[in-house]
Amino acid sequence: MPQKPAEIPSLIAAIDLGSNSFHMVVAKVDHGEIRILERLGDKVQLAAGLDEERNLSEESMLRGLECLRRFAQMIAGLPEGAVRIVGTNALREAHNRAEFIRRAEEVLGHPVEVISGREEARLIYLGVSHTLPDTPGRRLVADIGGGSTEFIIGQRFESQLRESLQMGCVSYTQRYFRDGKVTPARYAQAYTAARLELMGIEYSLRRLGWQEAVGASGTIRAVGLAIQAAGLGNGEINPEGLAWLKRKLFKLGDVEKIDLDGIKPDRRPIFPAGLAITEAIFEALDLTRMTHSEGALREGVLYDLLGRHHHEDVRERTLSALMERCHVDLEQAARVEAKALAALEKVADSWGLEDDWHRDLLLWGARVHEIGMDIAHYHYHKHGAYLIEHSDLAGFSRQDQLMLALLVRGHRRNIPKDRFAEFGEEGVKLLRLCVLLRFAILFHHIRGTSAMPEVKLTATDNTLQVQFPQDWLEANPLTQADFEQEAEWLKRIDFELKVS
Repeated sequence: MPQKPAEIPSLIAAIDLGSNSFHMVVAKVDHGEIRILERLGDKVQLAAGLDEERNLSEESMLRGLECLRRFAQMIAGLPEGAVRIVGTNALREAHNRAEFIRRAEEVLGHPVEVISGREEARLIYLGVSHTLPDTPGRRLVADIGGGSTEFIIGQRFESQLRESLQMGCVSYTQRYFRDGKVTPARYAQAYTAARLELMGIEYSLRRLGWQEAVGASGTIRAVGLAIQAAGLGNGEINPEGLAWLKRKLFKLGDVEKIDLDGIKPDRRPIFPAGLAITEAIFEALDLTRMTHSEGALREGVLYDLLGRHHHEDVRERTLSALMERCHVDLEQAARVEAKALAALEKVADSWGLEDDWHRDLLLWGARVHEIGMDIAHYHYHKHGAYLIEHSDLAGFSRQDQLMLALLVRGHRRNIPKDRFAEFGEEGVKLLRLCVLLRFAILFHHIRGTSAMPEVKLTATDNTLQVQFPQDWLEANPLTQADFEQEAEWLKRIDFELKVS
């Protein structure tokens, strides 16, 4: 969920719950720069625990939780907002991810976010670009994960094209090399599957173009080191080295026999699948060379976290761009935002809305509540909610988007109470934020600069009392009718609006 800490902690940490490995980095912030203090990682292979119904097995969850218990010792005592934890493809796919997330948060003491594939791509590029020299021209970055592979083209620190494909070294191992046998036919199946995935994006990647290609994963590192050990390169990947490695795998015929320099024992089972995906990338994009970057998703999360502390929050830019594309009435959005935040200040203590994410979510909702009007006025709150939920919004986790979409969905007419209940205890607070957003919108229902009075707000558990100046409502019958109608809508969710 959104966070905006008030000051920069001296220590920050990022945890990447990947489909193959879990990684953590702990860093010291010094004069706006990040200095890595600790790196930890473990091959959890969470994606290997996904069954046919796309549920994580108890065994795979226990492997992950055991790893997180070790991580927890390193971040014990770090304040809220100093740690960011992101889950990737395995948790995007898992139908029972909420159960794992609940248990993970109990262990770590910090919230876990599941991010979209394109948000993962953005963060990967951020990590890579801060690790490599700041060279001119465009850079292609590829990251082969356990369950998905991300592709990014960017320049300096800004990504320009972000894609995520459903192919990874763990998922392809489960599909094509489950018993550990490596044959030309099985390898060809994995390679062909990867080529088919790549067909959907290779044209857009080629059209934009790049000057250098960089890999950012354990697979890329292992392939490069194995090629170097064979005397066919200096750590980079090239077609000659890929061809040699493929022939070597066919000759060995079994992952248990893979004993090549650069390939750690715990990577051997997933290496053939990773190699097939790498070769498919080289063929599809006509690459002749790919170097490796130590920076990846977790480093990108650190730099993104630091940017939020420095008021360079990418979420602000994302929403501004969305508002511009959807032709939002900026003046009305600003009026609603100001009123909603003023109302929040008055009731925050009574309603338990003191956290920074409450404020963030409310102001975001105020800014984008009318984006659905760009599609149609009829049911525009539903159109807006759909756009928020299903768009790739840089900087936002899936949980952020779902909560924001629900605020937009519930900002007018009937409130879907059951949808709020899906968020458990947080759903109660989310519902209260929705009531505040509705109040602010209603207060400025009549657009323009006409003066509105100061009102007094008093809140109890399921009641909001709004007190206007004496005789003001009688002199403004439209506003009076609006609030009477609103009281009827809120009554449907067992909420009482008192207006006087």
